[in-house]
Amino acid sequence: MKIIDTHTHIYLEEFDADRKEVVRAAKDSGIEAVLLPNVDVTTIKPLMALCDAEPDFAFPMMGLHPVSVDQSYATQLKQIETALRQRSYYGIGEIGIDLYWDKSHLHEQRIVFEEQLRWSLDMHLPVSIHTRDAFAEVFNSIHKVGAGTLKGVFHCFNGTLEDMEEVRRLPGFLIGVNGIVTFKKSPLPEIIRQAGLERLLLETDAPYLAPSPHRGKRNEPSFLWETAGKIASVFEISLEDAAGITRNNAIEMFDI
Repeated sequence: MKIIDTHTHIYLEEFDADRKEVVRAAKDSGIEAVLLPNVDVTTIKPLMALCDAEPDFAFPMMGLHPVSVDQSYATQLKQIETALRQRSYYGIGEIGIDLYWDKSHLHEQRIVFEEQLRWSLDMHLPVSIHTRDAFAEVFNSIHKVGAGTLKGVFHCFNGTLEDMEEVRRLPGFLIGVNGIVTFKKSPLPEIIRQAGLERLLLETDAPYLAPSPHRGKRNEPSFLWETAGKIASVFEISLEDAAGITRNNAIEMFDI
């Protein structure tokens, strides 16, 4: 069986001591590819270094994370756009709006998000969307820029059933499911059942949000099988079918 981790940050410093071992463990477990979303201008270099070292395994995305947006957004955004023109990418991300940590930069976050959505249309690339306490704002921006033509994934989906239904009304968008779905009190199993397996992608968001029974530890791509197993249980299908369907969804979305 093979499976794809559609959102992981194994280029970050949390993996500096054992990155090669983490990659080897992922491959040995059946992870055949990982998609790497960027965070900000400080992460471009380590992200590219990993992609250059593992060109048949690590596939880059480029974007500016909403938590990194402040008054200097124009300078950062220009550097991100310059990086986008320098090599091939498989998506624009990680982008979005986050009002959990700080609401003071909503205006700037909206400008940055919508500009990157327009890049995705110009470059025919999917987007990886981060949204926290901001589904309404994100949906508004998507409809403003082009709900019928944009495509991508709502990464680390942790919204309500109503939020999921709104995503389903966007023809080009899927839902990214990670370790949260394995947490004991998570409402996600029922929500994703309503979404349907054909609308799901699997991800780790490593080093964050490790699934049970690894919760509290550093997450890594090989742990994705715990999430895949939960998906199989939710839909009452085999692990092989769950892995195969979500793998095909990833290949089609990101053209890898």
